[in-house]
Amino acid sequence: MNTINNEINMDVTADFKSSKLLDINAKEVILINLKKNAIFPEHTSPRDATLLILEGKIIFHINNSEFNLEKHQTFNFPKNEKHWVAATKNSKFLIIR
Repeated sequence: MNTINNEINMDVTADFKSSKLLDINAKEVILINLKKNAIFPEHTSPRDATLLILEGKIIFHINNSEFNLEKHQTFNFPKNEKHWVAATKNSKFLIIR
């Protein structure tokens, strides 16, 4: 199941906040930079993966669904599912798999 997580957003009134974002056995972390209106073409991942949006806004397309993701959100998706990404703003995100 695909879910969007907002755990990385910090409460600006708090002096300190700690959140466990991921508990995984990642084999690789990939940094992707997409300019506004750029497309990361359709492909699959060899392992279950998590996106961590560092900057900007993207639309993640998978299983005939669209997920609007923005700065500080995480998103999980399964291996071997065709997906693609469109940037609606200049964006940077990590693929952790």
